[in-house]
Amino acid sequence: MSSADALYESQLPGLPLIGRGKVRDIYSVDDDHLLIVTTDRLSAYDVVLPDPMPMKGHVLTQISLFWFRMMADIIDNQLTGLEIDDVVTDPEAARPLRDRSLVVKRLKPLPIEAVVRGYLIGSGWRDYLATGATSGIELPPGLAQAAKLPQTLFTPASKAEAGDHDENISFDAVVDLIGEKLATRVRDVSIAIYERAAEYALERGIIIADTKFEFGLDDEGRLYLIDEVLTPDSSRFWPVDGYRTGISPPSFDKQFVRDYLDTLDWDKTAPGPALPADVLTRTSEKYQEAYARLTGVA
Repeated sequence: MSSADALYESQLPGLPLIGRGKVRDIYSVDDDHLLIVTTDRLSAYDVVLPDPMPMKGHVLTQISLFWFRMMADIIDNQLTGLEIDDVVTDPEAARPLRDRSLVVKRLKPLPIEAVVRGYLIGSGWRDYLATGATSGIELPPGLAQAAKLPQTLFTPASKAEAGDHDENISFDAVVDLIGEKLATRVRDVSIAIYERAAEYALERGIIIADTKFEFGLDDEGRLYLIDEVLTPDSSRFWPVDGYRTGISPPSFDKQFVRDYLDTLDWDKTAPGPALPADVLTRTSEKYQEAYARLTGVA
């Protein structure tokens, strides 16, 4: 698939567009359903870049579907069993969106990011250097960057406005936002999903260092797993054979993009710079490799 075939923005005149996120276009189907189209848009440093990455939307959608099905005994999810052809009547409009779209339940998202960490990296590492803790959880002294944590940690974050960064918060802050019973359920489910996925991935040569989940409620207050699950966008995937502590290990994500952008005289604000074809291709190959390793589908 070339950049010319990549989807930067979907167009479905038959359905009301609710909004476009960094990657996803969301349409209203009816009072109970949404259509989520995962495009090939690429963002870095919270800026959507002008060039799409081939296969991205396909990979993110299919990996999420794989995990939704694997975790269905732990928690209900947003899936409905409906396909895009059930809600888009024009076959030509539906055709390019079939492998990158989900018809999902219309739910009320919780106001937190459910972040789970198995390794000390990213903002968790930065917090640890500054305070010896992350999200208010004290950690042993002397841990190295990328070290495996003594136990899986639930380190939630508040949802930021568009263009801002999410902020790590304590579990007590989550309790204040959504109540103790629901906060405990979200924490326990998040850790259970992560630990099952981490064990599965490790057998396939991938370390899941950390990830973030989104949850939503229906009108009866029932909890569902929503959005995307354990993708290269929402998680940090490291190849086992490239892992060591004391560094930020190589990963199956946008590292080629970030490395290229860091060579530019760009102030990390919109508009973002154009990307060379080889950077897009190499990044796409990393996403597809993670997909193939995890699902067994080439």
